[in-house]
Amino acid sequence: MIMNRFDKNYIFPIIIAISILLSAFVLAGAYTYKYKDKTRVMVTGKAEKDFKSDLIVWRGDYTRVSMDLKDSYSSLKNDELAIRSYLSKKGIKENEVVFSAVNINKLYNPQYDNNGRLISNAFGGYSLMQNVKVESTDIEKVEKISREITELIQSGIELNSAAPSYYYTKMSELKIDLLAKASKDAKERSQSIAENAGSSLGNLKYANMGVFQITGKNSNEDFSYGGAFNTASKNKTASITIRTEYAVK
Repeated sequence: MIMNRFDKNYIFPIIIAISILLSAFVLAGAYTYKYKDKTRVMVTGKAEKDFKSDLIVWRGDYTRVSMDLKDSYSSLKNDELAIRSYLSKKGIKENEVVFSAVNINKLYNPQYDNNGRLISNAFGGYSLMQNVKVESTDIEKVEKISREITELIQSGIELNSAAPSYYYTKMSELKIDLLAKASKDAKERSQSIAENAGSSLGNLKYANMGVFQITGKNSNEDFSYGGAFNTASKNKTASITIRTEYAVK
């Protein structure tokens, strides 16, 4: 009976003491973690590089209109042959030229009365259109053709020439190079911050690639959240950011 009383008198104080010690240990651990979490530096690194496009794409379209579908199609095919011949004489290879399928539309001429009400919708013929695309690494040659190909208008071809688009075929290599430079920039910035604060830089804890942009060189293009991709300029500037977080010792 004496032992039972002893157990009852001391068991609860012991449990309470252990609970207090455990609580203190948990709080101390939480405080230490919170303190360590603050001994980090977050920096955004950036890298840029100017480069020149190595691929050009030019597009044009031409149209024929006739009341007879066969006549329109025949005229359009003759236009295609004339354009192929023109491009070939200018030095464009056959595998650099692509002609689209023919697009056919029916035309109608609406007639209205004096009150503006539609009274008839007479058939106006067939409009056939076809697109042509030239894709080449010879940028200067295609640029010249895009300016001069409207000469075909003199032969009766209703040709519309679009402005060329410029691309770069080594974009993956460029991106990897910029990432390496942006990472180095972020580390150097973090190192400077840590040293100026009287500390030293620890291990990298977090890194995330930011926006990758392609803009025209020396242009005033706005950067977009999703990343700009300029195709109108031959000379471009690529930029990339990377967000990093380093531990500080």
